[in-house]
Formats: sequence, structure tokens, C-alpha cells
Amino acid sequence: MMAGVLLGLAVGAVLGLTGAGGGIFAVPALVFGLEMEIRQAAPLALLAVGAAAGLGALQGLRQGVVRYRAAVMLALAGALTAPLGVMLAHRLPAAWLSVLFAAIMLVVACRMYRSSRAVASQPGETAPRACRISAQTGRFVWTPRTAATLGGIGLVSGLFTGMLGVGGGFIIVPALAHFSELRMQSIVATSLMVIALLSAVTVSIAWGQGMAMGAPAWAFLVAAVAGMGAGRLVSNRIPAAALQQLFALACVAVAAMMVWRSF
Repeated sequence: MMAGVLLGLAVGAVLGLTGAGGGIFAVPALVFGLEMEIRQAAPLALLAVGAAAGLGALQGLRQGVVRYRAAVMLALAGALTAPLGVMLAHRLPAAWLSVLFAAIMLVVACRMYRSSRAVASQPGETAPRACRISAQTGRFVWTPRTAATLGGIGLVSGLFTGMLGVGGGFIIVPALAHFSELRMQSIVATSLMVIALLSAVTVSIAWGQGMAMGAPAWAFLVAAVAGMGAGRLVSNRIPAAALQQLFALACVAVAAMMVWRSF
């Protein structure tokens, strides 16, 4: 029980600090800490991450930084591919899923490290983005290109959410940072809303297929929500570059452990 609480607090805090890392660490936490197989861990991780993300999204909505129309579009697109991801998770060998998960963690680590260098160097003007923001309202300027870009991000995010239980934030946050003019505060808050919506869809599918939860899993869930709130409270007090570099190093370490365990 205590292991579930400590792991949940850590995963929730990471999600609150980054908006992208909760699922990446939730699955390994359940695999190593509670000795679950990745197929069992994925939906439980999504439930915990989704609940924690829902809390963060509500905070963002109150602050007016969530781009909720974009979040709904991303989630609707993701809901189309999430069932395919769930089906693939049940058909692929567990070792393949672990290796794929580790590969994704390495990609996330690379992106985070490169992003931290960009934050530290504070680059100047960038090229126009596919998803433009109105200077008057701070909201998206909706065009066919904007809708297609957000829809594509949602489709990819939904597939990996269903297959690996990673929430989708690791795709949504860097994708919105690359393709849109949103500030990071809005990107993280919007990502949390999408994660909450996509997690609800995927967990519903898993629940219908016989998903069960014991006391350690419930402890993990409650602690993740508490950790999420704590992470959001201190997120503005930690230098972004240092946080991203630590996150990248942790991803590399956990990816190595996932590969080692699978073989």
C-alpha cells in the first residue's frame, strides 16, 4: 500500500510540473513498484494520470489558460484511434510493448533535453506556426490548416494512449510547442485537459474488458491526484531548463530498466 502511495505522489508531481511526463513514469512505476505486467499497468496508469490531469485542467480553466476548443478537437481525434491502440496492446507480445515503451521514453528524453537547451539559450524570433494565435483574444485563429494540424496530433496521441497507457502528453506538449504560438502555460493546461478526456475514453474500454483494481492501485490513484496538485503549486518556482534536463535523465534511466526487464 505504501509503495502505491509513494509512487502515485511522484507520478502526480511529475505530471503537474511538466504536463507531459505522468504517463511516461506511471507505467514503469506500476511495472516495477507493484510488479504488474505492462498490459495491466497501462489502463491503471491512465486512470491515475487521467484523474490527476482532470484536476490540473480544472485549475487551468479557472485561470483561463486552457484552449478548450482545441482540447476537445484533439480528444475527439484521439478517441478515434484509442480503440485501435487498445487492440494492438492485447495482440502484441509484452516484450515488444516494453521495448516500444522504452524507445518512446528515449525520444521524449531527447526532445526534453533539446527543449531545455532552447530555453536556456532563449532564441529570438521563430518562423510562423501552423496554428496561429490571435493577438487580441489569445485564442487560436481557426483555419483548415489549424484544424488538420490539431486533428493529426490527436490521432497520433490517441493511438499511443490506447496502446501504451502514456496519456498522450508526451506527444501533445512538444507538438503544440512546435506547431502553435501558445505559451507554455497554456500548452500544459490544454494538454492536461486532452489527457483527462482521452484517458476517460481508454479506461472505459479497458473497464469493459474486465479491468480490476486492488487496494494498492486505488492508493496509487489517490496519491497521484494529490501529487498533481502539489506539482502545479510549485511548477512556476523551478527553472524550466533544469526541470527538463532532470526529466530527460530520468527517462533514459527508466527506459534502460524497461529493456532490461523485458529480456
